[in-house]
Amino acid sequence: MDPLKTLRDNPFVLAPMAGITDHAFRSFMKKLGSSVVVTELISATGIQYQSQKTIDLMSFGEDQRPVGIQLFGEEPEVVAQAARFAQEKGADFVDLNFGCPVPKVVKKGGGSAILRDPQAVRAMVSTVKKAIDIPLTIKIRTGWDAGSRNAVEICHIAYEEGLTWVAIHGRTRSQAYEGKADWDYIAEVKAQSKIPILGNGDVLTPHQAIERLRQTGVDGVMIGRGALKNPYIFVDALKIWRGESLSGDNRDFAALFRELAECIQARCSEHITQIQLRKFAAWFATGYPGAAAFRKAIFQSTSVSETMETSIAFFEALRLAPQEDTSDERFLMGGHG
Repeated sequence: MDPLKTLRDNPFVLAPMAGITDHAFRSFMKKLGSSVVVTELISATGIQYQSQKTIDLMSFGEDQRPVGIQLFGEEPEVVAQAARFAQEKGADFVDLNFGCPVPKVVKKGGGSAILRDPQAVRAMVSTVKKAIDIPLTIKIRTGWDAGSRNAVEICHIAYEEGLTWVAIHGRTRSQAYEGKADWDYIAEVKAQSKIPILGNGDVLTPHQAIERLRQTGVDGVMIGRGALKNPYIFVDALKIWRGESLSGDNRDFAALFRELAECIQARCSEHITQIQLRKFAAWFATGYPGAAAFRKAIFQSTSVSETMETSIAFFEALRLAPQEDTSDERFLMGGHG
């Protein structure tokens, strides 16, 4: 499937998040209106050495298309080989991560480290682009630090090398996840770029997604943490974008959580299922009455069945409860881009 065509039909994209946007969660969010989805961060070196753990991270279902495999690495030829492997596995596109600020990735020259050297960016994308027939995209930060924001230059390189789009997280690498994402700068980059641009950072509500889309002129909005607070954020944003009303929508969180649990249980061991269900239940409960006590209860649960029973009881009561705005809180400040 053509990811760019899908983006034009639905500009709201699930942002890749380490430890979160796995096979199960991507399938779940596609059902809830996400446009394009991308895997978690995957090591090109891990693919080179045929690490089974790494290869397992690449798995996806037909229901996720168009789906991209997100790679990181330091050596262009190694990343190119990994991109070819992703293509052979049936990926619709390859995404290169030039945004991860995590020290263990950056110190090896991966993630956002490459932004310090635009010619290294060109060498990387040129080498990878020549190795595959499917589209190539990149995800970047606004720059390495406040004194070297160079997203415009990186976008020019991406356009000249024939990439499909650039996704921009509105912080520098040095900011990590501190401060606010600079959407004014993203708008400046969009205005000066010939390549499609996706904006990312601090989009926690469907109305914020619409506002960012309209005010900046970007071609798409990536949503990460917002989907963990409100799993309906994509379908809501899409309805608003299409001029449809949200009034009267029935929010059956209990049924929704059961569906997520089915997706996770189909892919994961009991131990991992327990971990994932606790995390998602805690995130989904954010801003609702009794959330703190609920989180304490599920993290003390000792089995999947107990976690499910406690969660369903809590979510059954949410249909009419208002969710508080927690936009100013440090909610799950993490990810990898």
